[in-house]
Amino acid sequence: MPDCSSRGNEVVTGPRPIDASRDSSLVTSAATIYGLAALLLCILSLTTSRAGTISGTVKAQGKEGADDPACGGKYASRQFKFAERVNYEEMHDFVVYIEGHVGTNTTAPDKPVQVVTSRPSSVLQKGAMFEPHVLPVMRGTKVEWPNHDEIYHNVFSFSEGNAFDLGLYKKDDGLKSVTFTNTGRVDVFCSIHSRMNCIVLVLENPFFASTDSKGKYLIQNVPPGTYKLKAWHERLPSLTKEITVAESGDLKVDFTLGIMNLPKP
Repeated sequence: MPDCSSRGNEVVTGPRPIDASRDSSLVTSAATIYGLAALLLCILSLTTSRAGTISGTVKAQGKEGADDPACGGKYASRQFKFAERVNYEEMHDFVVYIEGHVGTNTTAPDKPVQVVTSRPSSVLQKGAMFEPHVLPVMRGTKVEWPNHDEIYHNVFSFSEGNAFDLGLYKKDDGLKSVTFTNTGRVDVFCSIHSRMNCIVLVLENPFFASTDSKGKYLIQNVPPGTYKLKAWHERLPSLTKEITVAESGDLKVDFTLGIMNLPKP
């Protein structure tokens, strides 16, 4: 841009002098920024490459022979025809997680997760329900409990270390939330509706996963090391396996849970 300056009555025009020291400083700052960005990308790439993936399937298995008529399984009789049995093949809501502390600086997510209260989407609506029924979270996570029903709910838990009572509230009464600071199983209920219950599983680290509809799970970006991997279900004994995660690649670990390995009286 031309420089217009006045010397008495004389107007002098010409290019503005170049500030060499300022331009040198800008070049140095740009080089520093690019250098830091390159270093950050290098560290991120190295961290990502030094992480493995754990995947597999979890299923449940009942006692062999429980349905055998010769062993007392007379479910065709009028007395027991409508007795509701556990369908192990259709069991879901399994959670797979690494036990204990994993040496990372990972913290609980800033964004809250939600457990929604809503009526079932079936024709026979028999009261309100929680969705999801099982929610695994990392310790320190904030969980929100929105009421989507046109009726009162009172969400509470008396589980040791994570007890709370959200009181009575309707759909438009504001969003209720709880931050879970202690690890363990938290059984949650509604004081009004008998079928309304769910479980929050508070875990030590972020390396966990819920199974999908086919019983499959996937845990990504696991730091290399030897860990104890546990498969959990609310009504079956848990099963733990010792695993070693390599710096890269996929480790496949399957689980079958059932009434097994329990002490005999």
